[in-house]
Amino acid sequence: MNLNLEKRFWEVDSLRGLAIIMMILFHILYDLTYFGEYNLNLRSGFWLYFGRTTATIFILLVGISLTLSFSRAKKIQNAGGKIYHKYIKRGLKVFSWGLIITLTTFVFLREGFIVFGVLHFIGISIILAYPFLKLRYWNLLIGIVFISIGIYLKNFTFGFPWLMWLGLRPERFYTVDYFPIFPWFGVILIGLFFGNLLYPDYKRKFNLCCLSDFTFIRLFCFLGRHSLLIYLIHQPILIALLYLLGISFSRPVPLCP
Repeated sequence: MNLNLEKRFWEVDSLRGLAIIMMILFHILYDLTYFGEYNLNLRSGFWLYFGRTTATIFILLVGISLTLSFSRAKKIQNAGGKIYHKYIKRGLKVFSWGLIITLTTFVFLREGFIVFGVLHFIGISIILAYPFLKLRYWNLLIGIVFISIGIYLKNFTFGFPWLMWLGLRPERFYTVDYFPIFPWFGVILIGLFFGNLLYPDYKRKFNLCCLSDFTFIRLFCFLGRHSLLIYLIHQPILIALLYLLGISFSRPVPLCP
């Protein structure tokens, strides 16, 4: 096996690690507002855009990582069918964790429990993205179309819940985490575009000084490589820490995501 295929691109891992830190910071503020007696405005202004930027970075990197994984798998296996089965298994694994989050939030939150959150979305997207991986640069245009449709659909509500995962929001629908296919799959597709543009055939197409020996970069890379685990455990840890620090918990206050 070509040892070059074993390498990771430190800038991708570190940027994902930065997004993880941003997510944790935002969720600390969110927990203080949702569970505590703090009236922080996270629904508009700086913190709204901070949260959306965090999600956008993370999901964009999902698309970029899919192109890297696809290029690497092609070189190693040279078998398209086996590669697709790999993505089905990976997508179902992430989606299954999303279902566990659904059950957990239903038990502990009830109001606003997560029906189709970021893990559900990423799991489905890993499976749906496979045919788009071969479109390469067309993904930029298709991604913009997905995002435009999603923005348009936000102006409407519908009398049925079955297509809420697509972005057809039901009436009086409320959840603390919601990432429908429209518009967010468009961000995945734009990530595929940038992945093919910047890392064709698992090779960095641009010059970049290696900063991976710096301590904080290594920390970011570590967080980026373990992003799923950190996502799964960070909220219980945050809530426990807030409780131990003596943060006063009140009755949960509805807060739009």
